[in-house]
Amino acid sequence: MTGRRILVIGGGIGGLTAATALARKGFAATVIERSDGSGVEGVGISQQANVVRALAGLGLDQAYVRAGFAYDAVEIHAPDGTLVARTPSRSLIEGYPAAMGIPRRALLKVLADAATAAGADLRRSTIAVWLEDTGSEVRSRFSDASEESFALAIGADGIYSQTRRVLFPDAPHPRFVGQAVWRYNLPRPADFDALHVYNGPTGVGLVPMSEAEIYLYATTPEPGNPQYPAQGLAARMRQRLAGCAPAIRAIAEQITDDARVVYRPLEAIFLDGPWHKGRIALVGDAIHATTPHLGQGGGMAIEDAVVLAEELARDDEPERAFAAYRHRRFERCRYVVEKSLEICRGQLGEGPLVDNARAGAEMNALLAEPI
Repeated sequence: MTGRRILVIGGGIGGLTAATALARKGFAATVIERSDGSGVEGVGISQQANVVRALAGLGLDQAYVRAGFAYDAVEIHAPDGTLVARTPSRSLIEGYPAAMGIPRRALLKVLADAATAAGADLRRSTIAVWLEDTGSEVRSRFSDASEESFALAIGADGIYSQTRRVLFPDAPHPRFVGQAVWRYNLPRPADFDALHVYNGPTGVGLVPMSEAEIYLYATTPEPGNPQYPAQGLAARMRQRLAGCAPAIRAIAEQITDDARVVYRPLEAIFLDGPWHKGRIALVGDAIHATTPHLGQGGGMAIEDAVVLAEELARDDEPERAFAAYRHRRFERCRYVVEKSLEICRGQLGEGPLVDNARAGAEMNALLAEPI
C-alpha cells in the first residue's frame, strides 16, 4: 500500500507523529490542522522511556533530547513532604535517557520539523468540512473550498474528535471525571534533576523540562465542573495548593501571573468498539483520551502512530491493517486510561488512595514491553 496518499486530520502530537511514521514507510502524508500553531499551551509534558524509544525509532531522538530535559529518577513524597522513595527510571535504549520533560511548544516543533523533513505536507489553519468514504478512496473538501482524494484518512483530532462523530455518531462522549489540572511554569532550581511527585488528595508534580524551567501540575477536585474567569486564576491555584506540603506551598508563592496559569477540566473516553470504519481510522485522544495521572496521554498517541504506520506498510488491505493496529494497541491503551482513572478516584476519595511509586513501577514494567 506504500506510495498512496493518506490524509491525517489533526496536527497535534499524534497527527504529526503519524505523518512522520507514514512518510518514513513510503506513504504520501498530508496533515491538516485547524490552528495556526500559535495557540499551544505554554506548559510542559513529561514522557517516559517508552516514548523515548518510540521517537528514537523514527529518528527523532537527538532533536527530541536537545529540546527538553532528560532525567532518570522519580522522587515520591508523602502528603506532608517527606521523601518516601527515589526510584531510578530505566532507559529502554542504550545511551538514551529514561524519561524526558519537554515544553509542549518545543515537542510540537520537533514533531512538525520531522514530519516536514520526511516529506509530509503540513497545512495549518485548515479543516475538513466534508469527508466521504466512497469504498475505494476518501474524498475531502477543505476550508479553502478545495477538494482532494486520498487512499485513507486518519483522525488524530483529539478528545472532541469530529472524525469520531462522523464515523461513530452513537459513541460515548468524553466524561468529566470530577477533577481538573492546574499547570504553571517556574524557574528550575540548579539541583532539580528528577520528577517530583507528591501523594495526597491534591496530586502535585514538579517536572524539569529545560535547563531554565520546571512546571508544576496539580490535580484538584472541582465538583460540578466550574468554569473560572481568567482574572484571579493565579490566586485560585495558590489556594488549591495551600494544604499541600511545605515545599509546594513555598514554590506556590511564585504563581502570580493569571495569564500563565493553564487550567483544564479532566475528561476521559475509551472506545471499546471499532477504532476504524472503512478507510478511516482514529488515533490518540480521539479513541482513548486519558487523565494525566500516569503522564502517558501523549505517549499513547505517539505509539499509536508508530504501530498504525507499521501495519499499513505490512498489509495492502486497509481493513486488516486497521484491525491489526487496534489489536496491538487495545489492552495497552485501556490499561493507561483505567489506571489513571483509578488514581483519580483515589484522590477524590471514591476509592483507595493509590500509591504513586507502586503505580509508576507497574506502568513502567508494562510499557517497557514491545509495542
